Amino acid sequence: MTSSGSAPSIFSRIVAREIPATIVAETDLIIAFEDIAPQAPVHIVVTTKTEEYRNVVELAAGDPALLAELVRVAQLIADERTGGEFRLVFNTGASVGQTVFHVHAHVLGGQLKEGTLGA
Repeated sequence: MTSSGSAPSIFSRIVAREIPATIVAETDLIIAFEDIAPQAPVHIVVTTKTEEYRNVVELAAGDPALLAELVRVAQLIADERTGGEFRLVFNTGASVGQTVFHVHAHVLGGQLKEGTLGA
């Protein structure tokens, strides 16, 4: 259970290695893995190991250094997989597509065209 008493998120279960994932990067605070339903040629989820923050707004207010670490890891992945060109997408709220309420970003890359987000 999390500190709020709810069941662990799917991302926390990946961190705990309870659910398999193709992990592409990991630090003491951050984990990154391939998205199971990719929306781009490169689609990596980068998330915090803590479930304390539900979205990027909460993370920015509560721990800006952790947000900076998440972005740093996203950049390293993009450098390796997309030549450093990428979209970094944070969904905040169910109505815009957030389905896991454990802060995370999507690194998207690989010949994306403007206007393709949400297509």
